[in-house]
Amino acid sequence: MTRVLTLFLLLFGSAATAEMTVTQVTDNSYALVGPIGNRDAENLGNNSTHGLVVTPQGAILIDAGGSFLGAQALHQVIRDVTDQPVKYVINTGGQDHRWMGNGYWKAQGAIVIASADAVADQRDRSSMQLSVLDALIGNENLTGTEPAYADITFDEYYDLSLGGVTLQIQHQGGAHTPGDSYVWHPAAQTVFTGDIVYISRMLGVIEVSDSANWLEVFDEVAALGPAHVVPGHGPATDLARAKADTRDYLENLRNRMRDLIDNGGDVISSVTVDQSGFAYLANFDQLAKRNAQAVFIQMEWE
Repeated sequence: MTRVLTLFLLLFGSAATAEMTVTQVTDNSYALVGPIGNRDAENLGNNSTHGLVVTPQGAILIDAGGSFLGAQALHQVIRDVTDQPVKYVINTGGQDHRWMGNGYWKAQGAIVIASADAVADQRDRSSMQLSVLDALIGNENLTGTEPAYADITFDEYYDLSLGGVTLQIQHQGGAHTPGDSYVWHPAAQTVFTGDIVYISRMLGVIEVSDSANWLEVFDEVAALGPAHVVPGHGPATDLARAKADTRDYLENLRNRMRDLIDNGGDVISSVTVDQSGFAYLANFDQLAKRNAQAVFIQMEWE
């Protein structure tokens, strides 16, 4: 059974308080779960779930945080879990909350690891992401945030060993973003998925997403047979819930969109495809129609 600690943190650069739930998944593995709404001044860009693995020789953080101050706030959470320093930070993809905090962690002496495709995506979209963050969390909360990229990059696989723990990082092509990776902790039967899995909230299909390969990547994660799934958004869970909230949603949307396209539908009518079976997911009203249009545009050329 997981152990849950709820921590109320005064986030640096903001006068407001935000909640982050820390779930102990196994003896040395944790999920740091932020809110499932949008980025804002309270969460400093950390509307996301992050992983933490603690070893006798230091800690490994999965995903850096959405800003310099967001990373600093994450560090405060980590200090309530362990006294071990963060030695490595893994970026699981190109969304801002996966990597925009890299500069903070590098200043602490941590080594950052990411797929080469993730770094390319980060470079391509860094300016746009900073503009969006400026609008959502406020310029004052972007203090110290500058693009900083991985020290170690890899194409498909990278094994990271620290303090008797080995994590297997795997990039099997694009999903939510082109460089998405998942992190397998075999000894704990735990997978940290980044934005490959969303729980309790609707996933977002954006202009750089690959909805077809996303299904393939999810199946690679499922083939591991994990006992525990730490998603990119939402609480730690099991594989059945991950499939219901992520894979089943994508498969339904793509199947219905294929029928629409085969029957001569256009991008305007794409928003009418039936997604009602997933209306229980948070942010459904904000994202369902946008996802439909994005998937139509992608599938039109498949």
